[in-house]
Amino acid sequence: MANQSVGYLRVSTDQQGKSGLGIEAQRSAIRSFAEREGFEVDRWFTEVETGKGSDALTRRPKLAEALKLAKKLRAPVLVAKLDRLSRNVHFISGLMAERVEFIVTDLGRQADPFILHLYAALAEKERTLISERTKAGLQAAKRRGQRLGMHNKTKAEARVIRERGALANQRAAQVWAKAHRWQIEGALKEAGSLLGAARLLNEKGVATPNGGAWYASSVSNVARRLGLKE
Repeated sequence: MANQSVGYLRVSTDQQGKSGLGIEAQRSAIRSFAEREGFEVDRWFTEVETGKGSDALTRRPKLAEALKLAKKLRAPVLVAKLDRLSRNVHFISGLMAERVEFIVTDLGRQADPFILHLYAALAEKERTLISERTKAGLQAAKRRGQRLGMHNKTKAEARVIRERGALANQRAAQVWAKAHRWQIEGALKEAGSLLGAARLLNEKGVATPNGGAWYASSVSNVARRLGLKE
C-alpha cells in the first residue's frame, strides 16, 4: 500500500499561473518521485505567490492548507524544488518548526532538515553577495559620471559585460553540478551511456539547471564539469 503525501506547487507570477509555466514540470517531477518511492499524492495545492520574505506563509494560504492536511494525515509534503517553498532561510526554519516532513524531490529523501537549511542558507548568501556587488558597481559607475545602460556602452565595454555574464553563468552551472553530482553520477552508472542517463534523469523528474529536459549533450556537459567518466 502506498504511503500518503501532499503535493505543493508554486509559481511566482499571475502570468505563470495562467499559462501553467512551471506548474506541470513541478507536478511531473513530484509524480515521478512519488511513483518511484511508493507515495500516493492525496491532494494537490497550487499557489501563485512570491516566495520572498520570512513572513511569506501569511501570504500563502495554499501552503498553510497543505500543512494542515499533512498534519492531519501524518504525511509529508512533496515539493519539486526547495525554492518552490522559499528562497529565505528563516522561512525554511519556520516550516521545519511546524513538525511536518518536507521532501524536496530534486534533492531526494536523504535530504533531512539540516540539508534543507544548508541549501537555503547557501542560496540566500549567494543572492546577497550578487546584490551587494551589483549595487557597489552601479554606485561606483555613477560617481565616475558613467552613463548606465547597455545602449550607452562602447563595443569594448559591452563585450566585457557579456564576458563577465558568461563567466557568472559558468560559475552558477558549476555550483549546480556539484550540488547534483550524486544524481548525475548515479544515472551514468545505472544507464551506462549518456543517452540512457538522460532518459533516466527525465524519467525521475530531475530538471536541468535551466529547468528543461535532459539530452545526451547536456549530461555530457555536466559530467565534464564534474570530471566524471562519460
